[in-house]
Amino acid sequence: MESTPRSMRLQIAVAGRTNSGKSSFLNLISGQDVAITSPVPGTTTDVVEKTMELRPLGPVLFLDTAGIDDETTLGDRRIERSMRAFNRADVILLVIGQEGWSTPEEAILAAARDRGTAVIPVVNKIDLVPPAPELLELAREKCGYPAVTVSATGGPAERERVLPLLKDALLAACPEDFIAAPPLLGDLVRPGETVVMIVPVDVQAPKGRLILPQVQAIRDALDHNALALVVKERDYAGALANLKKPPALVICDSQVVDLMVRETPPEVPCTTFSILFARLKGDMTLLAAGAGTISTLSPGDRVIVAEACTHHASDDDIGRVKIPRLMGKKAGGELAVTVSAGRDYPDDLGEAKLVVHCGSCMLNRRETLRRLELARRAGVPVTNYGMAISACHGVLERVLSPFPEALAAFREAAQKPLR
Repeated sequence: MESTPRSMRLQIAVAGRTNSGKSSFLNLISGQDVAITSPVPGTTTDVVEKTMELRPLGPVLFLDTAGIDDETTLGDRRIERSMRAFNRADVILLVIGQEGWSTPEEAILAAARDRGTAVIPVVNKIDLVPPAPELLELAREKCGYPAVTVSATGGPAERERVLPLLKDALLAACPEDFIAAPPLLGDLVRPGETVVMIVPVDVQAPKGRLILPQVQAIRDALDHNALALVVKERDYAGALANLKKPPALVICDSQVVDLMVRETPPEVPCTTFSILFARLKGDMTLLAAGAGTISTLSPGDRVIVAEACTHHASDDDIGRVKIPRLMGKKAGGELAVTVSAGRDYPDDLGEAKLVVHCGSCMLNRRETLRRLELARRAGVPVTNYGMAISACHGVLERVLSPFPEALAAFREAAQKPLR
């Protein structure tokens, strides 16, 4: 459970006013002193994360946020951080204190609705003031789910009472795409078939291990009883020749996509790790359509490259150097590229002609979809690293062939002039 990546956990934001008991509630649920509690407003200064196992939901990540009505010196920045945490929350627990329901609760509910996120009301401090039936009914009516009542300062007995209620509420509110998330590759192969994975080991590869998308693809193949054959690019042709029957699927790192396409028989389906993640974490059809607009870019056009993780950029960094160079070559001149890293994704995409997002291996599906939605609302096409690289190499149609809808979206967008 502890080794489950954060991006694969159900992420639950704990939100509310200052001193509504958010941190105390998290401490009660976890059975640990995870967050500092105090009667002083603004005690929670930044998002506090706590991993847990909540059966039958499995691994989850709680996000304890600052009060939405924080009026301290840094209150605006704390509220902004809380709102940013809502972008990745699959569910929001709205903790309601003695003040009842008014403007702060409405603000959280509005932010949740804007993101399409379910809100479960949690009426706290019932040891001090018994919850009024009118408040419970109002909370249920506003949020669409019955309120969980709790005394967050209670002991183990209160935790045992509340946990089953919370689990039931989370199961009811949990997004369907989390409960029944699409497989990474399991629907593309049958048990006993072979999947070949081409994994370059170069200066950018982490020493002694594989990167997360590669590990997850291997595990998904094993989970679906397929055979996983992992090779370096220079050994790919020899590995194919040694197989008694062709593989059911070939997957590669986007950096060697041209080699894979060149050496893979036309009857063998092939794709990239990044394209598989486009389906798992985002909207594959939207991203494919975005890739179709690369051919319409002109020198000087503004392009945003969005990285989900923070890392030390190398001299030939894939997002900051390789992709801008490839797109600039296709456009016939240098593009105006800006980079956002980590969770500093711009709310205002301005006059951008395209957003090129990373594969989102460090983000959950909720936050990835939120970013794609912001681009859609702004009318800015968006694609991801793998699709952009494949489009620039002229092989995207080949690696999208296992996904007919995405392929059709790419072809249609490539024929339209950019706005």
